[in-house]
Amino acid sequence: MADSAPQLNRRSFLVVGGLAVGTATAAGGVPGTAHAATLRSRALAGDPFTLGVASGDPDPRGFVLWTRLAVDPHAEDGLGGMPARPVPVQWEVSSDDRFRRVDRRGTAVASPEAAHSVHVELNDLRPGRDYWYRFRTGTHVSPVGRTRTAPRADSFGPALAMGFVSCSQFEHGWFTAYRRLAEEHPDLILHLGDYQYEYKKGVYTIPGGNVRDHEGPETVTLADYRLRHAQYKSDLDLQAAHEAAPWLVVFDDHEVENNWADDVPEDGSDTPDPADFAKRRAAAFQAYYENMPLRRRSVPRGPNIQIYRRIQWGKLANFHMLDTRQFRDDQACGDGNKVCDAANDPKRSITGEQQEKWLIDGFRRSEARWDILGQQVFFAQRDSDAGPLKKTSQDAWDGYVASRDRITKGWVDAEVRNAVVLTGDVHAHWASELKANYDDPGSATVGSELVCSSITSTGDGKDSNPADHPYLKINKHLRFYNNQRGYVMTRIGKEEMKADFKTLPTVRTPGAEISTKATFVIEDRVPGLKQTYLRPYAAAKASAGSDQAVIDQTIRNETQP
Repeated sequence: MADSAPQLNRRSFLVVGGLAVGTATAAGGVPGTAHAATLRSRALAGDPFTLGVASGDPDPRGFVLWTRLAVDPHAEDGLGGMPARPVPVQWEVSSDDRFRRVDRRGTAVASPEAAHSVHVELNDLRPGRDYWYRFRTGTHVSPVGRTRTAPRADSFGPALAMGFVSCSQFEHGWFTAYRRLAEEHPDLILHLGDYQYEYKKGVYTIPGGNVRDHEGPETVTLADYRLRHAQYKSDLDLQAAHEAAPWLVVFDDHEVENNWADDVPEDGSDTPDPADFAKRRAAAFQAYYENMPLRRRSVPRGPNIQIYRRIQWGKLANFHMLDTRQFRDDQACGDGNKVCDAANDPKRSITGEQQEKWLIDGFRRSEARWDILGQQVFFAQRDSDAGPLKKTSQDAWDGYVASRDRITKGWVDAEVRNAVVLTGDVHAHWASELKANYDDPGSATVGSELVCSSITSTGDGKDSNPADHPYLKINKHLRFYNNQRGYVMTRIGKEEMKADFKTLPTVRTPGAEISTKATFVIEDRVPGLKQTYLRPYAAAKASAGSDQAVIDQTIRNETQP
């Protein structure tokens, strides 16, 4: 069952057919609600299901279903061309994909205050089962989505097919990776942040020019964020991935603004005043909730949202979904990749004290085979200086060394059986072994980190021999690197966790085929990584060696917003 920290807020929810259906106003208050049975379905100007459907946060008894009505997703006011009135939306859940037997049905209210989004929480289904769902309003019927309940808490269930993704910059390419992930028929998908980007057209460009453009200004207001989410959700490849499986989502920085930290905006922000940035956060979180399959525990309250939470997948796995933005200290030394003594300050935290305690308490109580951290930024140390200095990213866990050490010690002291960190953010595939002490070459390996590349961000990238990357020469615990777009597909069983690093040759044109670049296995009770496959690299490349100029150029190439 899901487990989260003490809630930031509560909302009133309309109960329809014994199930909770909720909405929230843009300001975070409780809207006026009308019972669904009293609302009359009036004709809409067009198909309202242009943004697709989704499900998320599964537990043994249910999940949350999502849709958002928009007859015109590109309406500048962000309201999708919908009338300024509540709209009744019928929903159905079936244990077969043809809906010959409907297990549950009901009616939800899509209100204008919540941009006509719908969140339906199911809590009386059977564990460990596939279900299909759809929505209807008037004569319009939504696409059909597939979802799944988690196994019973006292059972392992079958091996879990789980894919994880991050960093989908609409302008930088086609979302083919989402389509290919859907075709893998996963049981669960994790999105680890940067689901959408805030920039206006022409600001964040890639070599060769952007493939397509953002609509509207840089996202600052609620209307801006709603429009941007609608533009992304209109993409059919992204819709296919949402229809394929339930999602667990967390945000990183671009859902608000690049490299923000707690109440501190980015240098050069469009909202430098703290009060204006708080309003921007409130707008971003409101739109994020409206557009994600999140439970009511995540309804935002002004500039705050409860996003870190724990999802139990039977006895097989605990997914600890983290928030590394909302409670972190500001990046040290002005941010960037640099030598920074302040990164070692024991008072600095990337999670905040309450979330850190929640996480470590979760380790202590865990009886799962696998404890998996779904989070945003690079966890292992990545020193980019070939000499005696330590030069690291101040936006990643390297900028919060004591915070990383406390959490690592937390799972070691709790004798967590298998600790695995899943990461996004850096627009490249990585695999690394986690150490008790990164400065001691003989330090024990205490876990593993798998990092997914981007869906599109920074464009095509290129294939290479992983061993040529300078970071792998400096940091012996780093085991793999690839700079092509794609995702990671895992199979989690009782004896091992297998990870396939999937890549695309291009995102500049749609429809590229996916392939596996490398496969790693983590064996039960054996911390660290075993490589079982690496696709040969056709053209051997000269080693970067210890040439600091080459290393610095590599950093410049990889350090993107």
